[in-house]
Amino acid sequence: MTEQPNVMDMDNPGHAENAPAVGEGPPLGAAQPAPEAPPVGKDRRVLSAVLRWTLALGVFAVTATATAYGITGLERTDLPGLATKSDGRWIFPRLTKPPLPSGSPGPFAEGNAVGAHYADLRALVVPAPEGAKEDKALRGSDGWLTAKEYLAEYPVKEERDELGQKLVDTGLRHIAARGWTTPDGTRTRVYLLQFDTANVVETEFASDAVAYTSPRYQVKGATETLYDEDFPEAASVAQVSRTAYVEAKPYGAEQDRQAYLSAGDVYAVILQSRKGTAEAVPFQQTVVLQGQLLG
Repeated sequence: MTEQPNVMDMDNPGHAENAPAVGEGPPLGAAQPAPEAPPVGKDRRVLSAVLRWTLALGVFAVTATATAYGITGLERTDLPGLATKSDGRWIFPRLTKPPLPSGSPGPFAEGNAVGAHYADLRALVVPAPEGAKEDKALRGSDGWLTAKEYLAEYPVKEERDELGQKLVDTGLRHIAARGWTTPDGTRTRVYLLQFDTANVVETEFASDAVAYTSPRYQVKGATETLYDEDFPEAASVAQVSRTAYVEAKPYGAEQDRQAYLSAGDVYAVILQSRKGTAEAVPFQQTVVLQGQLLG
């Protein structure tokens, strides 16, 4: 049996719409109708096929439910990467949330009013998938990237200057980043920006992302970029807000995709571009896995 992916399985295998309501059916102790004669010939084969499919769907539903519980119920344990390549997904290494300092709460725990991530931010950046060539320059010095290096993603000087001043005014603490290029030419850049409180992230950055049908600040290579309505809502990560954009046709030599996540005191910027078309599935996969690490 092909292993089912651990996230982004968003189709509901079926509904029990025709099940009788509670209280329907013959009264207790009433005479029951005689059982129908067993099907023969073609009818028996049809019934057998239906039963096999029903059993298969039941196994799938149980597996999907168990997988979802395993992901959402994790606190500081392993998160498996996705290994199904039939739809273009990448193979990621097994993801592990870094340990918290002794006595420190998780970002969404009760008592953590500021939504602080006390774990090492550098260990919360999603790793490169199998076969990708990592952009070592984005690792910065000792894993920390300067604001100037991050701002290089924004080619319009006025916007770059405005965003740079905003980072200063809002008390940017750290930037941890990672980038890679896969064999098909897809370039990915992931930036985690950490501030003092979740309130800063929500009011100064996340609010901008949801206030516009396109990103407020233009990144390199992107022209007309619109809200990505095809990003599955079922791929949401609890307590992590997401806004995604995709470059609309006609675009130039390459297409760009962008996502912005707010998770407590961390604001994540995920950029992906590829000559021709930037495929949706690996982008969605990267965004979901990054959200899980921050959640």
